[in-house]
This record gives sequence, C-alpha cells and structure tokens, in this order.
Amino acid sequence: MHGSVVYSSVLLVLRGFLGAMILAHGYNKIFRGGKLAGTARWFESIGMKSGRANAFMAAASEVGSGLMLILGFATPIAAGALVALMVVAIVSVHRFNGFFVFNKGQGVEYCAMVIVAALAAATFGAGRYSLDFLVRHLEAEKWLNQPSHALTVAVLAGFGGAALQLAVLYRPSRESTS
Repeated sequence: MHGSVVYSSVLLVLRGFLGAMILAHGYNKIFRGGKLAGTARWFESIGMKSGRANAFMAAASEVGSGLMLILGFATPIAAGALVALMVVAIVSVHRFNGFFVFNKGQGVEYCAMVIVAALAAATFGAGRYSLDFLVRHLEAEKWLNQPSHALTVAVLAGFGGAALQLAVLYRPSRESTS
C-alpha cells in the first residue's frame, strides 16, 4: 500500500498544498506588506520579544519547511516545524478568539487543521514521489520511515520547538492575556 501510485499521489498533493501554503506565508513576511520590518513590529505588538528575531525565524521556518514539504525531504522534521509555527500562532494570537476562523481576531480552526494535516504528512511519510523515497536507504531515513518514529519526531519537534520559543521569547502584556 505504501508504495502504491494512489497512496503516493495523495501524499504528494497533501505535502504540495501544505508546503506551498506555508511557503507563501513566509514569502509574504519577507517580500510583501511591511516586509520583515513590519512583521517584526507586529510580533512585538503581540508580545514576542525580539520582534525582529521572531520575524526572521517565522519567515525562515515557513520558507524552509514549505520547501522541504514540497520536495518531500525530511518530511517529519518539516512537519514538526509547521506544527511549531501553528502552536505558537494559537498561543500568541488565536487562543482567546474561539474555534472559528471567522470570529473576531480569528479562531484556532485554521491552525488546528494545519497541525492535523502536518502530523498526517509526517506519520504517513512522503510517498514515492519525494526526496525521502530517493534517500530511504540512509540510516536516518530508515528510522524515520517507521510511522511511529516519524510521528514522534514531528510531535517532539513541533510542540517542543513551540514550547521553547514561547518560553524564551513570548512576553505578552497583561492587557493581551485577559
């Protein structure tokens, strides 16, 4: 089943969409709107210190994990980065806004759905249309080819990375937490 054309095609579509979507977010942070400086100011406004460091890390994570997902390269690690991005977004921006994205301030549904899709991509692997498939004989890739191992890496990288970033850099004002 894992090597089937349909299975691999579905994984390619999932990875391709997730990768392109998050890559576009990173591109926008760097080249559109207020660029990195504007993104840094926004990060500061939501309590992320330093805004500049967070803007750079978010943009780099989005571009990097997006490209990795599109290519199917180190898919559990790329998925973990995407999980971390979404957990930080939920905690720092969306958690007080309810579930639905159409709520004032946007709810958590979009970020939660991205987390679920990223964990699915990590668990089921990249499929045969990926760089992971081409390098599957490498020792690290053999280990990551096990769904439970891949899911563990994505969960630890995602939630651990988000917890670390929030612990070190998130300092919301008292008004924004009530």
